[in-house]
Amino acid sequence: MARIRVRKGQASVTLSREEFEQRLRRHFDAPSFRAVESELRKVIEVAWTNYIEYHKNPRTRPAGKGFHDPAFALPLEWLQTRRAIQQAQRRHDDRKSPSRILVVSGSSRGDQTCPGEVPKSWRLANLARKVIAARKGFEVDFLDLSLLTAEYGRAIHPCKACVSTAMPLCNWPCSCYPNQAMQQTGDWMNELYPRWVAAHGVMIVTPVNWYQAPSGLKLMIDRLVCADGGNPDPTLTGGKDPKRAKELELKGWHYPKHLAGRGFSVVVHADAAGVDGLRHNLCDWLADMGLIQAGPAGGTGAYIGYMQPYATSHDDLDKDKAVQAEVKNAALALVHLVESLRDGSYQAPDADLKAPRLK
Repeated sequence: MARIRVRKGQASVTLSREEFEQRLRRHFDAPSFRAVESELRKVIEVAWTNYIEYHKNPRTRPAGKGFHDPAFALPLEWLQTRRAIQQAQRRHDDRKSPSRILVVSGSSRGDQTCPGEVPKSWRLANLARKVIAARKGFEVDFLDLSLLTAEYGRAIHPCKACVSTAMPLCNWPCSCYPNQAMQQTGDWMNELYPRWVAAHGVMIVTPVNWYQAPSGLKLMIDRLVCADGGNPDPTLTGGKDPKRAKELELKGWHYPKHLAGRGFSVVVHADAAGVDGLRHNLCDWLADMGLIQAGPAGGTGAYIGYMQPYATSHDDLDKDKAVQAEVKNAALALVHLVESLRDGSYQAPDADLKAPRLK
């Protein structure tokens, strides 16, 4: 085995007491908080203690049966999300359960906040939702990522890239959050992981933002890295011990694909540029996780109101019946794929092949 080295050298990020308070008070800058200044000072003192003593997950319990180290303390939030994922997997595997499609509207725009108007992705995703819901034996789980900008307390925290230190350091589900010491709480992914697991198929409808996925969608994508090889037992690495994680990977890690075998469709739209690049990126990402594309119709790209004013883009969508039909086809193609996956008639041409590289 190679000699294990954990590389260090970045500058300290620990704040002074003064800087910590300044940053925390920004959350209470409204004049109405002046009436509770004495209480606020007490909150700041508690928060400072949590920060300087690094109380990341103060609520824990022994891992218990089924873990490598049953006595190791694991966060209650992580254990709750794990249970929800297990329940979702049982539902997914139940042959009597309805076929479930997770339809994702990837735009950050919404009519309940600054833009003041619904996104075209939301309209197109609703077209897909209606098509799927009309099929016998199917149900839709609709995920509107614009809630990240419009709904109080919604947050997907950034991926910390634990996987790049060693794959077993990346837990399934992610254990990086919540972090009470750093005020990184309320992570929506604890709800979204089980929703992905319960789905038999996933359909993503998204615009292009500067040649890339919208920021909310990209946050979710990055936080799903733990579904592609992630470690379901944090006690194997003593929590977040990078040296133990490196040793475990080098002994031979199996890189489990926790979402493999589900179907997917992708619809990407734009008004000027970037459709093909993002469409390829999303399809490649989903395929890398072991999901199966719903044929050519399952990777659709379109321009709506090409090089026309933003102000009339919804009118352009109203007139573009071809785009609407392509979205419906992408939904129907996914329905057909899920049907064949669940009844056993689908046969992958590479099903009996062994990948020479697991990563």
